[in-house]
Amino acid sequence: MKPFAYLRPGSVAEAVRVSAERPESHFLGGGTNLVDLMKLGVESPGLLIDVSRLPLDLVTPTDDGGLRIGATVRNSDLAAHPVVRERYPALSQALLAGASGQLRNAATTGGNLLQRTRCPYFQDTSKPCNKRAPGTGCPAREGAHRDLAVLGHSPDCVATQPSDMAVALAALDATVHLHGPEGERAVSATEFHRLPGDNPDQDTVIRPGELITEVVLPPPAEGAFSLYRKARDRASYAFALASVAAVLTVRDGRVAHAALAFGGLAHRPWRARAAEDVLRGAPATEETFARAADAELAAAEPLRDNGFKVALARNLAVGALAELTARADRSG
Repeated sequence: MKPFAYLRPGSVAEAVRVSAERPESHFLGGGTNLVDLMKLGVESPGLLIDVSRLPLDLVTPTDDGGLRIGATVRNSDLAAHPVVRERYPALSQALLAGASGQLRNAATTGGNLLQRTRCPYFQDTSKPCNKRAPGTGCPAREGAHRDLAVLGHSPDCVATQPSDMAVALAALDATVHLHGPEGERAVSATEFHRLPGDNPDQDTVIRPGELITEVVLPPPAEGAFSLYRKARDRASYAFALASVAAVLTVRDGRVAHAALAFGGLAHRPWRARAAEDVLRGAPATEETFARAADAELAAAEPLRDNGFKVALARNLAVGALAELTARADRSG
């Protein structure tokens, strides 16, 4: 590991000011991803700004009935929070599907959103990678890409965003709040992560010096049910081959509201707008759900070894929507 400086700021303003002054700096929360990348030589910050002790560790209600989640709230605490479990079960399930119990005890909300890709070429500094070193190429396209993207990828990058939590936040219409040198702003969770295009080294729309301060969830839609489902190679501590977060309201046998997001398929959580258009107002049947999933996944461009992800994602979506419909029927 290369030498680095360490600072524990006393306020958000100080953290942002120092970050703006020191472009080689990185914010440090739980460190469950950043420290690993430092050990691998992928990241080599000159300064770590430890934000884990800042007063950003609360989960509080908003005036309109939503929920405000501080950036340093630990993943395990958020998953177990009674309001999250009762009103936003997809978020709790997504958090519990990620990593291991020990890592969830350390990982933070902000850090979870800022995870870097788990592409093997990105993590191996002996290999070229456009995400790590722009312009060097993407060997994953012809190499080991079984776990990588089938939607929204580019000739320069086929990596996937690994966060389970981010997929749930996208389906729940959350907003990510940032504090930076130019002040505060909010970005929808759906737009916070980027597609790779021709600059895949930029994972998110975050600007230099900006710090995630909180995530805000709107109040759940009336009568809505939500869940998160994940397919992976082993039962725990494995990233998604495909996952889905679904929110559904059914009235009189028809879909009154639907929100769907896929994970494991793209460089960012994939909000399934085409599927939602098919679902809205349609009969709440498996035939409709399959038609909606097919409409979304028609845009998939699988590579040599990952075409199975399309069928996997389709089955996850249909199963999740059918399960939510059954819950709605049982509720009255």
